[in-house]
Amino acid sequence: MRRHQVNGYGFWAIGLHWLIALLILGLIGLGFVMRRTAIDPALQFSLYQWHKSIGLVVLGLAVLRGLIWFVARHPEPVASLGPIERRASLATHVVLALLCLVVPVAGWAVASTTPLNIPTFFFNLVVIPPLPLGRSEAGEDFWSLIHAGTAYLLLALAALHAAAALYHHFIRHDEVLSRMLGREGSISPAAQPRPTRGRKQ
Repeated sequence: MRRHQVNGYGFWAIGLHWLIALLILGLIGLGFVMRRTAIDPALQFSLYQWHKSIGLVVLGLAVLRGLIWFVARHPEPVASLGPIERRASLATHVVLALLCLVVPVAGWAVASTTPLNIPTFFFNLVVIPPLPLGRSEAGEDFWSLIHAGTAYLLLALAALHAAAALYHHFIRHDEVLSRMLGREGSISPAAQPRPTRGRKQ
């Protein structure tokens, strides 16, 4: 497995980052659509199954990404970031990584506690067993609240994370975003130091 570069991210880190981001956006879209009351029941059932299946994929990818984070060499922080920015960036990344685990686990818990006892069909291939939790309306309501609350928090932090990356790319002209695009060491021309002209004597 290719390790992280000194000043940039490796293939696996970049690929998992964008794949998880796209899947989470898809899950949020599915979450809004499948809860509409006017939707056809058969279609709603399929959307719920797709939502649960993709959520389990995100959970597996998030675990894999966490393992890579522990064993791989981390790139050096962007030089233009100050101490507070570096701590804020680290905290945001850690919380996002944890939420990528908590949100799907909470969704799994919802499916495991609902009195409806509807099986989870993983892409219609295998049945995913429920978590060892008791089935009750109170349990389903609790885990539904956790699942929805952490999902909205994940969405808000992801939006803040994206806005910060765009700010650094287009305003600060540093490498924060370009490193996650695989362009190590690429800096916008606006960030390059401008030559100074000497005064005429």
